Amino acid sequence: MDVSDSYRTIGKTGEGLYKEKGSKFIGKVVLVENEEMIKEALGTIRKEHHGARHHCYAWCMGVKRVDFRINDDGEPSGTAGRPIYNQILSANLTNVLLVVTRYYGGTKLGASGLANAYKTASREAIANAKISKRTINDYFLLEYDYPDTNDAMKLLHDDNIEQLQQDFDMKCKITFRIRKSKSEKLVEQIRNNNKLKLSYLKTY
Repeated sequence: MDVSDSYRTIGKTGEGLYKEKGSKFIGKVVLVENEEMIKEALGTIRKEHHGARHHCYAWCMGVKRVDFRINDDGEPSGTAGRPIYNQILSANLTNVLLVVTRYYGGTKLGASGLANAYKTASREAIANAKISKRTINDYFLLEYDYPDTNDAMKLLHDDNIEQLQQDFDMKCKITFRIRKSKSEKLVEQIRNNNKLKLSYLKTY
């Protein structure tokens, strides 16, 4: 798979468990694609473990992973969120939220002990998840008059193209997506046909 237009994320949620001196650290990694999904997942985990003292987490989104956040949730700075985030980076994942919930056991672990606990619970959660490789796709809207349907269909007759929405009337519209690395050639072919109008929508 071409690394320039693909990325690794979570296909199936994974959970991990680490115990140290009476404290229990429960890691959970889930797929997220926007901040609303992050808020929802965090809310669900907090309800499931309402008796826990800490819900530390990290998330990142986007192919270049420029959108991310780290949260220690009351633990000493750098002992929770950063080790969690580092495991996301080590696994080369994106579009994921990784939460480690801590039930305090009564004994302090110290900064290094905490960092190791959060790292280990995170690593176990990722190890128990199903990793998914996904392609980056360009999304387009194709418009044309009904008599030009054959021209449009010939260009869209390709295994790499997924038609998402169709509206066949006198003015026809098709929303489709194609793998980014293969879109340039198709865009050129469509735009060379003055009967067809192509509009770029997004890349995802």
